[in-house]
Amino acid sequence: MGGRNTRQRRAVLRALASRQDFVSAQELHALLLTDAHPIGLTTVYRALRELEASGGVDVVRDDAGERLYRPRPAEGHRHYLLCRACGRSRPVDSDVVEEWAARISSDTGYTAVRHTVELTGICADCRFPEDDGEPPCARERAPDAPGRAGRRAG
Repeated sequence: MGGRNTRQRRAVLRALASRQDFVSAQELHALLLTDAHPIGLTTVYRALRELEASGGVDVVRDDAGERLYRPRPAEGHRHYLLCRACGRSRPVDSDVVEEWAARISSDTGYTAVRHTVELTGICADCRFPEDDGEPPCARERAPDAPGRAGRRAG
């Protein structure tokens, strides 16, 4: 990560690494404050931007457009399927997407091509079989959950 290696930035990295799923900057900030790490929200956002720029995190957007972060695995860039109700995520095989992006780059002569693929659905735990599979508002299902309702590791 670029910039100075401050105590606050190390705390952001540790807190992010402790999560098994995507987390918003605000959720990460609240987690740090709960763990008695005095840190400003601006510092959390700055650290996450630097991690994103250096390839240290994967980023997706939730239904409201908020950016969610997860440490990038050692094997590199991944794509995820994200539950719209609880936030659970799971990596998916995306070799075909990577091959397609490389082919587009080669065919057009563009370099440094980047892409974003976001897949969302409703996980088996959240699905309601009596209707079209869409759960009611996630906040109604898990009012005590921090941030987005019922986020749990996949």
